[in-house]
Amino acid sequence: MLAQPVSTNALAGYRRLTVKIGSALLVDQESGTLRDEWLAALAKDIAALKARGVDVVIVSSGAIALGRRLLGLKGVSLPLEKSQAAASAGQIALSQAWASHLGAHGLVTGQILLTPNITEERRYFLNARTTIATLLGLGAIPIINENDSVATSEIRYGDNDRLSARVATMIEADALILLSDIDGLYTAPPARDPDARHVGLVEEITPAIEAMAGGAASHLSRGGMTTKIEAGKIATKAGTAMLIAKGTGAHPIAALETGARHTLFAPAQGTTAARKRWILGTLEIEGRMVIDAGAARALLEGRSLLPIGVTEVSGRFERGDPVAILGPDGREIARGLAGLDRAAADLVKGKKSDAVRALLGADTRTEMVHRDNLVLV
Repeated sequence: MLAQPVSTNALAGYRRLTVKIGSALLVDQESGTLRDEWLAALAKDIAALKARGVDVVIVSSGAIALGRRLLGLKGVSLPLEKSQAAASAGQIALSQAWASHLGAHGLVTGQILLTPNITEERRYFLNARTTIATLLGLGAIPIINENDSVATSEIRYGDNDRLSARVATMIEADALILLSDIDGLYTAPPARDPDARHVGLVEEITPAIEAMAGGAASHLSRGGMTTKIEAGKIATKAGTAMLIAKGTGAHPIAALETGARHTLFAPAQGTTAARKRWILGTLEIEGRMVIDAGAARALLEGRSLLPIGVTEVSGRFERGDPVAILGPDGREIARGLAGLDRAAADLVKGKKSDAVRALLGADTRTEMVHRDNLVLV
C-alpha cells in the first residue's frame, strides 16, 4: 500500500537515529579524495541533532575507496587481498576524518568495526550493543563500519545497507536514514523509465515493492535499491522506520527537516522483544522448515512450532541456528532458532510428541522452534 507522507520535517519525533553514509558520498570518485566540504556540512547537521538531544550512530563506508588512493591501487576491480589492504589503510583515514569534522563541534567519536557474525551470535551481539549504548550515554558518536580488512569472503558493494539495518535494530533506533544518490524509491528505475513515479511512503514491503527495486533481495545482490529494500525489511519488521534520501548535496540531514523529498518505510506496528528483534535482524538463515496450515494457525495464535506440523526440512543447521518457517504456499511467515539439529528435525517431522520422545529420548524437548525463540514476519 502506497501513500504520501504529510509532515514537512521528516525527522520530527525521532530521538535515536542511525545514519548510513555510502562511499560515493564521502569520496570523490575521480580523485579518490575525501569530500571535505560535504563532510563538514554533514557534521554540522549531526551537531545540530545532538544539540537537540538526539542520539546519532553513523554507519560509514569509504575505507576501501580512501585506501585505494593511499596505496596507489589502480583498476576498477581489486582482488580480495588488495581490497582488504585498502580497507586497512583507508579505515585510519576515514576514522580521522570523522573525528576531525565532528571534533570541530566538540563531539567525540568512537570507532567500532563489525563483522556479520557479531550481529548473529547472541553474546557478541549483546557486547556490541552495550559498547554502542555506553558511547551514546557518554555523549559520543559511534562510527561503525564493516571490518573489511579481515573479510573472509568477497567484499560486496551494498553490504553496509544491511549492516546499518542490523545496527539500527540492535540499538533500538527510531529510524534508519540511508543517504544515497537518489531521493528514494521509484515505481521503476528512473534512469531507464521516464514515466517512473516517486513513492513517498511504503507502509509494507510487498513483492510489488521489491519488483520496483529490481526483484526480491538475496544474498547475491550487489548494492543499489535492492539492498536498500532488504535493509528496509530488517529494520521495519523490528519496529524501526527507514528513510531513503538524497545525500549528494550539502546539509542532507537539515534538508530532510525542511521538506526534502524522500521515501519513508513505515515500521511494523507493535513492539518486539529485544531477543526477537535480534532474531529478525539475523543476516544468514541456515535452514528452512515448511509447515502445514494447522501449524501456521498455531503460530499466529502464539504457540510453538511442533514436529507434527512440519512437512519439509532443508538446509544445514544445528540446534540454536536461525531458520525460516514457510507456510504451505512457500511464503515465509516466521523466523526462529531451531530447537533440533537438521538430522533430528528431518527424523521427527510430521510426528506427534510421544513419537518424538521415543525416537530422541524421554528428556528431549519436542518443539522444532519454541515460541520464545520465534517471531512472525
